[in-house]
Amino acid sequence: MDTSDFSRLLTPEGRELLAVLADFDAAEELAWATRLRREHEPGVVAAALGQARLRQRGRVKFGRDAGRMFFTAAGVEQATRAEVAEHRARRVAAAGVRVVADLCCGIGADAVALARAGVRVVAVDRDPLTCAVAAANAEALGVADRVEVRCADVRDVGLDGFDAVFVDPARRTARGRVFDPEAYSPPLSFVEALAARVPCGAAKVAPGIPHEAVPAGMGAEWVSYGGDVKEAVLWWGRLAGEPLRATLLPGGDSIGAARVRQAPDGPVGRYLYEPDGAVIRAHLVAEVADAVGGALVDPTIAYVTADALVPTPFAAAYELTDVMPFNLKKLKEVVRERGIGTLTVKKRGSAVAPEDVRKRVKPSGPEAATVFLTRVAGAPAMLLGRPVTGPDGPRS
Repeated sequence: MDTSDFSRLLTPEGRELLAVLADFDAAEELAWATRLRREHEPGVVAAALGQARLRQRGRVKFGRDAGRMFFTAAGVEQATRAEVAEHRARRVAAAGVRVVADLCCGIGADAVALARAGVRVVAVDRDPLTCAVAAANAEALGVADRVEVRCADVRDVGLDGFDAVFVDPARRTARGRVFDPEAYSPPLSFVEALAARVPCGAAKVAPGIPHEAVPAGMGAEWVSYGGDVKEAVLWWGRLAGEPLRATLLPGGDSIGAARVRQAPDGPVGRYLYEPDGAVIRAHLVAEVADAVGGALVDPTIAYVTADALVPTPFAAAYELTDVMPFNLKKLKEVVRERGIGTLTVKKRGSAVAPEDVRKRVKPSGPEAATVFLTRVAGAPAMLLGRPVTGPDGPRS
């Protein structure tokens, strides 16, 4: 899709087609195309069908809003999930920020969230199509009066008069994902330079960013949604907060610390706690161990064990039934004896593939269990148990 194709969608005919396609089903696309081309020019029909497909994909991140929004193929994949953008926008607004420069704005997901939080936004991107889509989304979602879209290279944007800046560097090339922060576009060094020019701000970075790459004086927050780590954010100025933070959405539970600590290790107890991925990325497992009165099963493994069941949103809890040295023949015997037909295989610190375990163990029966392939005090081990459920139990 180019700007010409996209402009067709903003015409009365294009908007009419999109309204007709509100209940579009990809399995019936050929029938839709055949029917619509009887009454409309093929080019606008193709653009509308393409947008209908993207809107379907966009529902995962944007819910009902996706039915009014506009997308590009790259934009729907790379845009910030609505709940994550809203979390960040609330933090910005709570700090008293009133005017933000949103650099590398993409299709405008963060700009819309900031505007909805009461912040005025100047959204900048160098791609004309992306800018057209961002402007259309601001209008479609009712915040066009608080969002100005500019097509420019973010390196050339003057930043006088802004309270804060938000930047979302591109982390993909034609070859795939980029893991070196200096290979972002613009690079992390550009973000560091921004921090010297604007009193406060934030930068969205890959969740796998090494801790040693975080610039001095910035706070780093790792954010998960539904247990999946979505992103990391670098904050500076009055937005910085604690140096390390993990936030779990949609609940909003957050945990932070001033520095990385090593949790103690100890013998395996009755319960195993599996920290959320954001907690692990933020190196805050020691804080979870403190909260549940537990210890690590191994100094190098992010599994916490304890004899007590302590509610915490930051880890899933499992009640253990067996702690065994690693031996798949023994595991097969236990699974057969107990009629375990649904076997969830988790691993940390083990080279064995979960699918290989299930093939060799061949679970069969009405019961369910979880096996953890890991190390205990340096030795390969298998921990068998079941998730803790119930209103008073930890997250599972």
